[in-house]
Amino acid sequence: MNGGDLAFHYVCTREEAREITRRRSRFWVSNCGCREDRGGCVRSRVDVCLQFRDDIPGGGGSCLREVPAALVEEIFREAEEKHLVTRPFRNEQDKAETDGICFCCDDCCEYFLDPNQPCDKGNFVEKTDLGRCKNCGMCVEVCYFRARSVDDGRLAIEQDSCYGCGLCTDVCPEECIQMVSRR
Repeated sequence: MNGGDLAFHYVCTREEAREITRRRSRFWVSNCGCREDRGGCVRSRVDVCLQFRDDIPGGGGSCLREVPAALVEEIFREAEEKHLVTRPFRNEQDKAETDGICFCCDDCCEYFLDPNQPCDKGNFVEKTDLGRCKNCGMCVEVCYFRARSVDDGRLAIEQDSCYGCGLCTDVCPEECIQMVSRR
């Protein structure tokens, strides 16, 4: 399967991204090209481009280096704390294979600054129990895909715009959001 119709990047939940890394034994990290191009990021460190090979053409930014699994876990912890979207990227020749994971946000990442950048939606989609929702809007702040908003004091959800990153579940104080299978 070469997956010709698949985008280079796709979105997944942080747990899905962790599972992808569990199947790997070696890791390389480079600086994020988006963060380098824009002179940094207000949300997170610059060295968050995780790769599973050291020979990816044009992969990431500068300073590629092999790192231990402990540093990969540190990046995941920062991704959770700083609300970064896990956006794996596919192998150019075999798009069924994942070559690495970008950790993205709306401050510096090209995808969020240019919505014309292709990116596939993830396997999951949000499901919110609006009866339990207190309309606090915390989930709106981390929804970089603009699937959530507060209109007239009430949470509004455009589920077709949900990419399935799961960041909304991280911040919901009522725990009324869950990620469910898109299929």
